[in-house]
Amino acid sequence: MSDELNGINADLAHLARLAIAEQPDDVRLFVARLVRKYRNANPQLAAQMDQYLRANTARGHNPLRKADIHQAQPNQQLPLDDESRLSLLKAFNFETKFEQPILSKEIEESLNQLIQERRQSTRLISLGLQPTRSAIFVGPPGVGKTMTARWLAEQLNLPLYILDLTAVMSSFLGRSGSNLRAALDFAKKRKCVLLLDEIDAIAKRRNDDTDVGELKRLVTVILQEVDEWPSDGLLLAATNHPELIDIALWRRFDLIVNFGAPDNPATKEAIKRFSGQDYGIFERWIDILAFVFAGESYSNIEREISRIRRSIAIGTASDTDLIENIIKIRSISLPKQEKIKFAVILASQTRLSQHAISDITGVSRDTIRKYKSEQIVTTQ
Repeated sequence: MSDELNGINADLAHLARLAIAEQPDDVRLFVARLVRKYRNANPQLAAQMDQYLRANTARGHNPLRKADIHQAQPNQQLPLDDESRLSLLKAFNFETKFEQPILSKEIEESLNQLIQERRQSTRLISLGLQPTRSAIFVGPPGVGKTMTARWLAEQLNLPLYILDLTAVMSSFLGRSGSNLRAALDFAKKRKCVLLLDEIDAIAKRRNDDTDVGELKRLVTVILQEVDEWPSDGLLLAATNHPELIDIALWRRFDLIVNFGAPDNPATKEAIKRFSGQDYGIFERWIDILAFVFAGESYSNIEREISRIRRSIAIGTASDTDLIENIIKIRSISLPKQEKIKFAVILASQTRLSQHAISDITGVSRDTIRKYKSEQIVTTQ
């Protein structure tokens, strides 16, 4: 009984974490897993969660954050899970031009190559060559993997389908593999871009003893499908956990694209883009904010910038107060030398007094004066 209670507590804690982090897709996926987990042990609880899940799906769900795109035409027959009657794929059409994500030079070159190959596929095929048919995006959450898939689909003028893991993972033994194959077969018959988001959930290493046999069969299905993907379509995958993916899958993909946290120029570009019409307010803080947001994902940067813009718009605080507060919070976790470097930047590029900078960063005024003087000497 104690083990069962601990398991329930752990599930509740994990569900709360996902909800507080505002990750609705992950919440839906986890609830679907809980339905399967508790179907035998607590059928009433499982039935209630399943009812909530289906009600949420019926109201409509958009797995693409910040999307101004619309679901495909209702007369398009997408494959369904026989048990839940949920669609195995989410389909999207683009009605407005989508701005290119902020990408590193290396990623941009790789994707431009992919786009040109697709646009000149006839020439490549006439020479006995195949255009890139598949690519896997690797990187932490919030660095633009899904946004890039959207942008690629628009550049290629192709519809975008996204595999819905909640629907694919059936509670019936053997059904998940059939669902996955049905979804992939549907996409293969259409000239489209298919995104397997969070592919690590269905393509785990087959030597992982914690997984049941059915998940191992899913890996086999994916390996076969990647090998046989048609040249007029594009198969994309994305993962936050490359260490979980079966080794055999890596060599199946034509292209591996590594997404990292934005560097300093990319961070500044993100601040500029997310500031929108308020960039004039943020421009004088650009170097400071770039330092503060170093190592952060694009989604975190956008969240902070939007929060500041809203506060300024409704007059609850000034940009100076808001940004000084961010500086103070972020500087607490900086190593000693990084704090000193940050304090010197503040002293050199803002009108803040050394006394205020010392209060914000915790670096003494004597230390600020010393390092600022050394900086001046170095630049002379």
